[in-house]
Amino acid sequence: MANDNIESAFEAAIAAGKINGAIICATDISGSFTYNRALGSRTLLSGEKRPQAFDDMLYLASATKLIATISALQKVDDGLLTLSGPIPEGLAPELSSKQVLTGFSDDGTPILVPASRPITLEMLLSHTSGVAYDFLAPDLAKWRAQSEQPLAEGARRPVEEAFSYPLAFQPGEGWMYGPGLDWAGRIVERLVGGTLGEEVRRRICKPLGIPEDDAQFYPVKGESVRARLVDLNPDDTECVGRAVLGGGGEMNLRSQGDFGGHGLFMTAPGYLEVLKSLLVNDGKLLKRETVEDMFRNRIRPEAEERHRAAMEGPMGPFYRVGTEPGSKVGYGLGGLLPLESTEGWYSDETLTWGGGLTFSWFVDRKNGLCGLAAVQASLPVDVKVVSDLKQTFRYDIYRKYGAWKERT
Repeated sequence: MANDNIESAFEAAIAAGKINGAIICATDISGSFTYNRALGSRTLLSGEKRPQAFDDMLYLASATKLIATISALQKVDDGLLTLSGPIPEGLAPELSSKQVLTGFSDDGTPILVPASRPITLEMLLSHTSGVAYDFLAPDLAKWRAQSEQPLAEGARRPVEEAFSYPLAFQPGEGWMYGPGLDWAGRIVERLVGGTLGEEVRRRICKPLGIPEDDAQFYPVKGESVRARLVDLNPDDTECVGRAVLGGGGEMNLRSQGDFGGHGLFMTAPGYLEVLKSLLVNDGKLLKRETVEDMFRNRIRPEAEERHRAAMEGPMGPFYRVGTEPGSKVGYGLGGLLPLESTEGWYSDETLTWGGGLTFSWFVDRKNGLCGLAAVQASLPVDVKVVSDLKQTFRYDIYRKYGAWKERT
């Protein structure tokens, strides 16, 4: 695991049929150190196998959230939004009217209380707003079962309908993983009068030289692009990311429009360009002070207890994205933020997160390194094998970087 090397661990998993392949990309702040590997193969809808390639389109799942974070922060840089002030009136009335679900009465009636303060963009970007995924919050799941009509077969919902349920806690007073980035993406759309995908291609892809077709939200359009979709295969004929999500994918089937929390497809080199821009802080995407701000812990004292409980709870291994249990972590704008440095590994200036069960990324500004691993799991997904491979990537890429520095 942590002591394995990428080549032997990934090739062994491919040989054992646990994964189909992987794409791994990393670079340092100068661009002098690079590690790029496309391993294994993918299967087309026809059943034909092709070697994994760097221009393959990957389903990002929750790794979409970093892209949506950048898009929202661009609106802060543009002077259209603020991080800590109320969201301008009319941009998200559905959020401003939300109440907090505190439980249920003896007869099952939901107990709702007014929000004590407005939801801010900072809260949405750091999962401290109170909006949460109902599948992670039992009370919200119960509320939905009681209060919402089941979605008809084949029907889709936009963000404001998909996440219409109450808040799980008072804004700013907790941490719970949720659709804050879906809401942030919807706010961006309302500001620009277009889709989030269009804005991503215009303000993120174009400045970085990423081909326009290399970033699309579900459902991906264009036969030339669809031909490069890793997840469009006999096991996933609708390309909803079943292998990435461990066999699921219903969220894509129910989504209408571009969801900033889960819906994006990109190439690995394209995503690496985004990571490197943050690492170098080159000003191409965001003001330099805004990038600095992304690496500041956003967990306020009143939210620390809930955040710590989440890190130590059943979903803790997912939320900690490879950091050791018991180590001090916070949350920045876009990802987990270790609050202490580990020798030969993540520093306290690292942002890291992932997507589904298979995608992992990091940006370590103190050590000058960034990278991603996109494991192409086979179904059914062997969660332990995939988790171990991501951890192998996280540690071995630092060893390779350290060895390279010793040689040069």
